[in-house]
Amino acid sequence: MKSYEASGKEPITMVTGLIAKEKNAKDGSQDNDDGIPEPEITSVESSFVNLTSHTDAFGVDPLPISWGHPDPMIRGPVICTVRHSSQRNAIGAHSGSYCIYTGLAVATKKLDPDYVPNLKLTTPVFNIGPYKSWSDPKKIGSIDPFGHLTTECFGAYLKKGFDIRPTIAVTKAHIDLPECREAVACGRLVPDGKVLIKNGTSIVAKAAIEPVWYLPEIARRFSCTETELRHSIFRMTNGMYPELITRPDIKVFLPPIGGLTIYIWGDPDTIPDEDIELTCRVHDECNGSDVFGSDICTCRPYLTHAIEECIKTAQRGGCGIVIYYRKEGRSLGEVTKYLVYNTRKRQEGGDSAENYFNCTEQVAGVQDTRFQALMPDPLHFLGVTKIHNFISMSDMKYNAITSTGIKIVNRIEIPKDLVPDDAQVEITAKVYHGYNAGKAYQGIDKDELKKCVGRDYNYDIDPPSAKKIKTTAAVSGEVSE
Repeated sequence: MKSYEASGKEPITMVTGLIAKEKNAKDGSQDNDDGIPEPEITSVESSFVNLTSHTDAFGVDPLPISWGHPDPMIRGPVICTVRHSSQRNAIGAHSGSYCIYTGLAVATKKLDPDYVPNLKLTTPVFNIGPYKSWSDPKKIGSIDPFGHLTTECFGAYLKKGFDIRPTIAVTKAHIDLPECREAVACGRLVPDGKVLIKNGTSIVAKAAIEPVWYLPEIARRFSCTETELRHSIFRMTNGMYPELITRPDIKVFLPPIGGLTIYIWGDPDTIPDEDIELTCRVHDECNGSDVFGSDICTCRPYLTHAIEECIKTAQRGGCGIVIYYRKEGRSLGEVTKYLVYNTRKRQEGGDSAENYFNCTEQVAGVQDTRFQALMPDPLHFLGVTKIHNFISMSDMKYNAITSTGIKIVNRIEIPKDLVPDDAQVEITAKVYHGYNAGKAYQGIDKDELKKCVGRDYNYDIDPPSAKKIKTTAAVSGEVSE
């Protein structure tokens, strides 16, 4: 047995495939006595399709999974690969929305559908957990805390022929940002050769995480029944996952949504120690700003400011964390976001802070679908119990994190000089409607809200493309004005 200390709490025990093998050799038992069933292999190349959409269908025998149990061998592995259709214990597929590309690769004969990955050299390059929070569904219900320990925790299953895929990958990298190079050049950051190299490159540990939802807990967090949750997802995906309706016995779901990435500056082992300084930002994806530098929002400048603060914290002996969620456009998507931009710029009176949220609701029917109830899970995965510096003004994120028992000491607003001119609308609207103003944004009242107007792009109410289409149609006799 391999015992791990859980942040000074009681140890959590893991049984690996190797240990199970040694145990069997000592007591004379065979592999089929280890409690692990034999895998039933489904050949994907066959033209026969095995439908497992009903609980009592012949051959449907999903491996049991006890979500929240501290021992992974008792908790059980998440089986969501196509090779074990009758033993699969999760709805959906690995890789989120990218699973469609896997289907294309198989259809074009570029990928052998029966291929099983070689995981021999993929193990984590630094340790994460286990922590006591791993066995509390109220703290972790949207990711698999054992998702990076596939070969270590479930080696016995792999040895028997089960195709089990990691949902978390842990590695290290160097990060080279222009803002960090600029910070070094002007003296805001000082290279130490350990966290920050002379050329402005920082050294990070990082983890990529795919969502794995335990449906009863997801339903609890959103204050609905599990049945209501299943029905809503089924309806709003146009029936994409019938097993949500027909297989109430399967409680785990791999949703077709973006995952998240964790970036860590400093020693990850210090994260659970409340006496060691921890700086953190939870950031939601904004491709336009984060990648291309669009100035209509504060996303990239706030992100790079957080990275700078994480580097400084690590240099002081603490640790810095940035969690980057793929929640483009408040989880409404980039197309919807751009439609909202057009609405904001074309509305009567221009792009005003007063109507900032109304424009989103006018286009999408809702202001925000990020729903931060699931957001704190990766913090608990890392063993976080106290954040000394929270680089965020969001009241929703603050409330979501603190409601799970994590303490936040300081809330750090974005410096005013980092806010782009056209993003004044965003920051003014958000502070007025409840974002933490800090010291920098005091005094934003209703008059300030009305006065704040963004850049005029001179958008045409009836764009040239629409006029051209009408003109062409009219010439062909299809439209009469």
